[in-house]
Amino acid sequence: DLGCYQAGSRIPTPHLDRLAAQGARFTDAHSSSGVCTPSRYALLTGRHHWRDFHGIVNAFGPPVFRPGQLTLPAMLRQRGYATAAIGKWHLGWDWDAIRRPGVKPISTGKGGSVWGPDGFDWSQPIPGGPLARGFDHYFGDDVINFPPYCWIQDDRVVTAPDTQMDSAKWRAIKEGNWESRPGPMTSDWDPYQNLPTLTRRGVDYLRARRGSDRPFFLYFAFPSPHAPIIPNDAFDGKSRAGAFGDFVHETDDAVGQILRALEDSGHAENTMVLFSADNGPERYAYARDERYGHWSSHPLRGLKRDLYEGGHRVPFLVRWPGIVRPGTVCDALVSQVDIMATLAGIAGYDLPPNSAEDSHDLLPLLRGETAPVRTAHVHNTNANGYAIRAGDWVLILARDGYVSTRDRAWESRHKYSADDTAEVELYNLRVDLAQRHNVATAHPARVAELTALLQQLRAQGHSAPRLTLPRR
Repeated sequence: DLGCYQAGSRIPTPHLDRLAAQGARFTDAHSSSGVCTPSRYALLTGRHHWRDFHGIVNAFGPPVFRPGQLTLPAMLRQRGYATAAIGKWHLGWDWDAIRRPGVKPISTGKGGSVWGPDGFDWSQPIPGGPLARGFDHYFGDDVINFPPYCWIQDDRVVTAPDTQMDSAKWRAIKEGNWESRPGPMTSDWDPYQNLPTLTRRGVDYLRARRGSDRPFFLYFAFPSPHAPIIPNDAFDGKSRAGAFGDFVHETDDAVGQILRALEDSGHAENTMVLFSADNGPERYAYARDERYGHWSSHPLRGLKRDLYEGGHRVPFLVRWPGIVRPGTVCDALVSQVDIMATLAGIAGYDLPPNSAEDSHDLLPLLRGETAPVRTAHVHNTNANGYAIRAGDWVLILARDGYVSTRDRAWESRHKYSADDTAEVELYNLRVDLAQRHNVATAHPARVAELTALLQQLRAQGHSAPRLTLPRR
């Protein structure tokens, strides 16, 4: 959606465009998954999610981390950094620790059940969340469309939920559906205040760093533009892509506020800023393209959840004054899973063998070197579908790319090959970035080569160069 990636974007993103101009814009960057929880796990651990799990953490789900697993904030805290997480978490908590004994879920009358506000002792700390993963501080609501609908500060709720979620109490949604799971909520909960409140907290955290010599790591995880699509009224009509476009524009405005706060702190010239996203756009993108002429994945095929490039190729911007040359455009293959090894190298941390198993150090690329750091990447969203990228080629081993959001009529109008029965798809991205033409039958040797590479990377349990190459 960003103007710095799509010249014809109908959504103004001046702050993110300026961030790109002040640093490096990566054009071939990927999340670990086409959905959010797995991508966040990979970013914070340097390990591909598919080695451990698939799918997202459901409402009141347990943590996805392994016991004692090294995380990015824990690593930096060992190097003397203050660490904070603000915004979306969605990596699980130990909710069972605060369940009230003897209280049962509420029946929905359809064979299901949901937890009510009386099911938990909200006065107790909630274990297993950000503070257990290396963060000194957390503020957020876990997930914007999951219960509990309340603010959590560090490991305790700010105000205890006292009712059940009822979207009828909220202002009308501006696009799509609420997509909010049932569960406990505070009576005064207002989803429209989610992004503004988190932004203020991020601004306050950064301004409070003024005068401090202690290095810091802030993981600011936006709730937007994930559903529900709820731009505040001041942003209505600011884009030419409907309410979603307005929501992206409001997100860009929040980025601007955070960057200004960093400048106010006096640390802007000595701080790396990295911006990315956890997956491709939601299925509403089809209707948006038809109505407004704005394709959020342009020029790629696919959306959130997909193995096609549009499901996991994401924005990736890095500003680092004095190191990253302004206006850099890097076409090298990189992944969010590489952030951990990169920051470990910068912070002088020697990663142990049982951590960051898939993370590559991107520092040479940040310094302007052109030799590739990463030569392959495994794409995955669901247990039954994998893709392997190597060089210009990408192989998809899943029927129909395991695409659950596909709009056949839209793809036909845009001249994509159907591949309705294909369980093997092969594309050369150098000549077919949009993945319109499956050439698997024309290149059986390439299919065999990439299939073997995928099997090797999955079986050996790691892909990080430091674990593959002999130690000196």
